[in-house]
Amino acid sequence: MAATGILAQWQALLNKGDFRIQHCSACAKHIYFPREICLHCGADSPDWVAPSGLGTVYAVTTVRRKSDAGGDYNVSLVDLDEGVRMMSRVTCAPEDVRIGQRVQIRVQVTDGVGLVVFDPLDPVAAHGGNS
Repeated sequence: MAATGILAQWQALLNKGDFRIQHCSACAKHIYFPREICLHCGADSPDWVAPSGLGTVYAVTTVRRKSDAGGDYNVSLVDLDEGVRMMSRVTCAPEDVRIGQRVQIRVQVTDGVGLVVFDPLDPVAAHGGNS
């Protein structure tokens, strides 16, 4: 049985390379993770909107793995400019991700499945240099 509901709608958008968050017209607040009702005021059916795509790294940790298992990677909490926080990864070496770093959303579609990642806006971090 195929998934249904708000999360299925959100994933279908991601699978097309389109990242959306929700916006409540009743209280004018943005919402992420997708919900059936506004988590701020309880209003029904928040609208899907395209965010600016920009954010700031709030926190980061490095997951250590052996190189034959894919090597180390970062898990980052990013505050979008719209005021919501999400977890993903920044597409640079784990040691180059910095708290306060500006990043840009990108939807990475692999085998038809969309995943949100962030690209660093700082060219030094994007190329593995030290600041």
